[in-house]
Amino acid sequence: MEIKVPVLPESVADATIATWHVKTGEAVTRDQVLVDIETDKVVLEVVAQADGVMGEIIHDTGATVTAEEVIGKMEAGAAPAAKKDDAKADASAKSDDKAEAKSDAKSDDSNDDALSPSVRRMISEKGLDASKIKGSGKNGRVTKEDVEKFVAAGSNKGAAASTSAPAAVSGDRSQKRVPMTRLRKTIANRLLEAKNSTAMLTTFNEVNMKPIMDLRKQYQDVFEKRHGIRLGFMSFYVKAVTEALKRFPEVNAAIDGDDIVYHNYFDVSIAVSTPRGLVTPVLRDCDKMNLAEIEKAIKELALKGRDGKLAMDDLTGGNFTITNGGVFGSLMSTPIINPPQSAILGMHKIQDRVMVVDGKMEILPMMYLALSYDHRIIDGKESVGFLVTIKELLEDPTRILLDI
Repeated sequence: MEIKVPVLPESVADATIATWHVKTGEAVTRDQVLVDIETDKVVLEVVAQADGVMGEIIHDTGATVTAEEVIGKMEAGAAPAAKKDDAKADASAKSDDKAEAKSDAKSDDSNDDALSPSVRRMISEKGLDASKIKGSGKNGRVTKEDVEKFVAAGSNKGAAASTSAPAAVSGDRSQKRVPMTRLRKTIANRLLEAKNSTAMLTTFNEVNMKPIMDLRKQYQDVFEKRHGIRLGFMSFYVKAVTEALKRFPEVNAAIDGDDIVYHNYFDVSIAVSTPRGLVTPVLRDCDKMNLAEIEKAIKELALKGRDGKLAMDDLTGGNFTITNGGVFGSLMSTPIINPPQSAILGMHKIQDRVMVVDGKMEILPMMYLALSYDHRIIDGKESVGFLVTIKELLEDPTRILLDI
């Protein structure tokens, strides 16, 4: 049976093999995940179509593949011949050792300056330049000992160069180099695109979170019993943003060439941190959802993001983004726009601060708001008005329920 890359989402030309979960000769069961394939946005799982044994792996981890390309093979209904495979592996290893030994001997006897396979592999693993290593073998050939001495000499030079440091450095100073994942590359490119292709500006405000916190405290238990989910802050943020988008349509619009596209629907992207990186799944038709429905939808998307189960449909679209750096302790930030959207709202840590209310000082739970927007389409008046609307709705949440 051939193992193929699934049909890739629209606009995705190729993908990368992220992880093989099985090895050649290993027994597999029907519906067992064989390999994860990473696209620019989502991870696709390829499962076994039947019980059997994993055969040849044609494309290994890190390989770039296209839709429906054969990346491996498996034998359906077969049982793994462990002992036979082990014997073959031992024989193969011995054969490789003999071949390498022969190659070394042959290379030592020859008059050319070619490297033996073992030395060549050692130089490659350490990332060295073979031309800079002086050989002590026959006819000036480079040996393993020469490579080790060269590495040691380089370390000593590095230590000597750092003698001017105020104190000796101790402990493990190793480093690891790993390639970027496709998602991380995509995030990097999109952030750079946003910085270079938009006239981005950020405006700030602050909101007193005490009314919402008191409301949650009063109705949390009743809300959870009634709807089966906890009442969080994000549902209030989404409702406030949706109402503000209705009042300021430019913030809900996008630039397409020389045109401005105004959206008459309210799809809000929620920035979610996952083990693979930052993704922005979309809550659709937020104007038609109540607080409980928003909380359930956010929880579902967050769990799918954590488990790598987000589909392309979950990530496509979105007219405006909310990012909540406060969950990580951020007090203030300037979020970057998520193209082709025109604005993004940053929520931050709720922190007690001394505020003046009616001429008296009070300690209140305050939170900074940051709105980054594209000044090509949104003027200062609209951006400030949008942010003030969100502030007013959050400080008096009954207005969200009364739609005023």
